[in-house]
Amino acid sequence: MYRTKTCGELRLSDVGSEVTLAGWVQRLRKMGGMTFIDLRDRYGITQLVFDEAKQAELCERANKLGREYVVQVTGTVSERYNKNPQLPTGDIEIVVTALTVLNASEVPPFTIEDHTDGGDDLRMKYRYLDLRRQCVRANLELRHRVCLEVRRFLDSKGFLEIETPILVGSTPEGARDFVVPSRMNPGQFYALPQSPQTLKQLLMVAGVDRYFQIAKCFRDEDLRADRQPEFTQIDCEMSFVEQNDIITLFEEMAVYLFKTIRGCDLPTPFLRLSWDEAMRRFGSDKPDMRFGMEFVELMDVLKGTGDFAVFNEAKYIGGICAEGCASYTRKQLDQLTDFVKSPQIGAKGLVYARVGEDGSVKSSVDKFYSPEVLARLKEAMNAKPGDLILIISGPDTQRARKQLCELRLEMGNRLGLRDKNKFALLWVVDFPMFEWSDEEQRLMAMHHPFTSPKPEDIPLLDTDPARVRANAYDMVCNGVEVGGGSIRIHDSQLQAKIFKILGFTPERAQAQFGFLMNAFKYGAPPHGGLAYGLDRWVSLFAGLDSIRDCIAFPKNNSGRDVMLDAPSVLEPGQLDELCLKVETKS
Repeated sequence: MYRTKTCGELRLSDVGSEVTLAGWVQRLRKMGGMTFIDLRDRYGITQLVFDEAKQAELCERANKLGREYVVQVTGTVSERYNKNPQLPTGDIEIVVTALTVLNASEVPPFTIEDHTDGGDDLRMKYRYLDLRRQCVRANLELRHRVCLEVRRFLDSKGFLEIETPILVGSTPEGARDFVVPSRMNPGQFYALPQSPQTLKQLLMVAGVDRYFQIAKCFRDEDLRADRQPEFTQIDCEMSFVEQNDIITLFEEMAVYLFKTIRGCDLPTPFLRLSWDEAMRRFGSDKPDMRFGMEFVELMDVLKGTGDFAVFNEAKYIGGICAEGCASYTRKQLDQLTDFVKSPQIGAKGLVYARVGEDGSVKSSVDKFYSPEVLARLKEAMNAKPGDLILIISGPDTQRARKQLCELRLEMGNRLGLRDKNKFALLWVVDFPMFEWSDEEQRLMAMHHPFTSPKPEDIPLLDTDPARVRANAYDMVCNGVEVGGGSIRIHDSQLQAKIFKILGFTPERAQAQFGFLMNAFKYGAPPHGGLAYGLDRWVSLFAGLDSIRDCIAFPKNNSGRDVMLDAPSVLEPGQLDELCLKVETKS
């Protein structure tokens, strides 16, 4: 037996007992004739004591240990003289009587502590060392707890956990697929699933009624803080349900997870916003509701009421009111202007107006507008003395709203309004069914082609499909989409009509999705579902800015696994076996 106790469980009640511990040397300190070692394992840290006066040879061996050596020690639990209230084991120490080196270690490339000197790339290259850090390991433990509670909740609601295949057919209508060549079928390819969408619908046709899966999914997309090429969904589907049934159940699940994982109670029911309203009030289909600063449209106030050509030619003029920020310096305002003009945001500029303590308005476009117009601006913005009005305009309404959204979030950050320990959840509903693609020169499905239209909008499919709303819904928490789903099409004729609007020929629709349309002919029940992003949930619970640190072995920003050096080239023999030839673009 390598150990009788872990490094995190000993307390004052264990004083006097003999124990054996095993773990890694975190740090070593010499103080006169005494040597102190912090021994670490997954469960915590325990201080070891070596007394040179009593055991000179043992102390000498201890002094030769380096960081991350794997050792086994036996000794007696003693009350610690200088207690450490920061450690659960800080009241005790082990007076060591035996020491065995189980494995030596080279000097690690960075310190294995919460505040490390390792940069992102270095830590990703040595991820197995990074995972020894308590702060990173805690995220994996949190992820484990979330998965347990997800299974417990869904099991209590009658869901069956069913695994679906990883090697599936390609569905190019969504994001880009990762493809896998088939050796036994030369020239043909599997795809890794972007989601189990069609498979879970087939399970509903099969009569499963309630399905879930903690499913690994893959999308060949550019990376960002909340996106990885492989990610995990809490994937769910239900039969004989309408939109409100699904929203009610998964709202209950969110409340349950926040209570069991974070110990906080969420007010219910969650706010519901239509997509149109969310875009109009916040410029985003995933608005951060932890703070206000809602948009005010100012076309009636500022267009054509002065000589400012930028506003007079605009299709959209909108503003936000930053409370108490009228004291912003010119330097701070220039920083905000540079922010909105950055390539990532793309605005042409920023107009501001300060409301003085006497109620007067001083604007960066004063010379173009009368005091009466500026007074109407203050009234429209409901601005008070000391407030700062920030205005963005543009020739494209949706684009200008998105730019104003980025400015709103930036002001939320600057003013400390986006508290990670505060949670604001809502549902965004009634998304557009389709969106126009300039690249493809056709309508594309905003979600996926299996989403059902709102029943009252079905007649518009024949006359004005761009106006059709989807029977879809997203759950948003703190400005992050944590889940989304829809009521699905369960009628093969309606599905065929949607494929036609999306530009599919009957032959192509049959080739790619014939298995699903054929299944609908055999008594498909009304059904719908939702998929939560597990990685995003865990990162929210952990207060992380990125999902990367709640994934054991993530990819970097270039989609590479720098630890495994993947992706990598194949040997010529492997390519021949797969009937592949590689040509790289210059």
